[in-house]
Amino acid sequence: MQTGRMRIELATAPGSPERPNEDWAATALPASGQGGTLILLDGVTPPRGGDGCVHSVPWFTARLGGMLVELSGSRPDLTLDEILAASIRHTADTHRSLCDLSHVRTPQATVVMARWDEHEVEHLVLSDSVLLFEAYDGSVRPLLDDRLDRLPPGSLSTEAIADARVRNKEGGFFTAAADPSVAARAVTGRTPLGQVRAIAALTDGAARWTEMFHEGDWADCLGILHKEGTQALIDRVRALEDADTERRRLRRGKTHDDATAVYAVL
Repeated sequence: MQTGRMRIELATAPGSPERPNEDWAATALPASGQGGTLILLDGVTPPRGGDGCVHSVPWFTARLGGMLVELSGSRPDLTLDEILAASIRHTADTHRSLCDLSHVRTPQATVVMARWDEHEVEHLVLSDSVLLFEAYDGSVRPLLDDRLDRLPPGSLSTEAIADARVRNKEGGFFTAAADPSVAARAVTGRTPLGQVRAIAALTDGAARWTEMFHEGDWADCLGILHKEGTQALIDRVRALEDADTERRRLRRGKTHDDATAVYAVL
């Protein structure tokens, strides 16, 4: 997408052809040509035992993401955490009568949001997807919610009892599920527009290039996005995953995870 001097690229790939892609991303530009919005969600795959919901994770991320885009563009008077809270509430209301929204694994997602106008860039990050701001001097600032990284080893599990101790609980980590109050737990902030040349958003499947395989730092990662594009980063991740036959980096993780990257030059 090209609008004036703005460049926006988006690429996504499912982790497996047998499973639907649970990531969701969108960008929106106002008709006035001033400002824009970026939304990135990484749906949380439920355990085999179910999640108390008759709907799929892609159903949830599409509805939550759509509401986030609508409110981000139409309600400049609301902050991003207020928009996230309203969107979670609206999405929950659409299936509250059919599903057990109290289930610890009710459909949920990580959230990255960025919204800019002629003055500043507002951001929000909830859980382990990645947001990167590049300045005009080439420096890169990662904006991260690191609660998952701070959990004691073994805290996170597919076992419901163990999972319930840390998922959307004080001292644990938070995702966008059915409780709008988690929006207040998101990492938020505002940056003058003149300090941001480009924005990148990555689900953890795409962020593996830096976080799991350590092929370069965040500045190197953003350099690939700028020079080669979003699909090139995902292709590099897939090549590294396929080459790790002894699972030195993957260990017990998925061989391939859903991977999505969004890159915007403002």
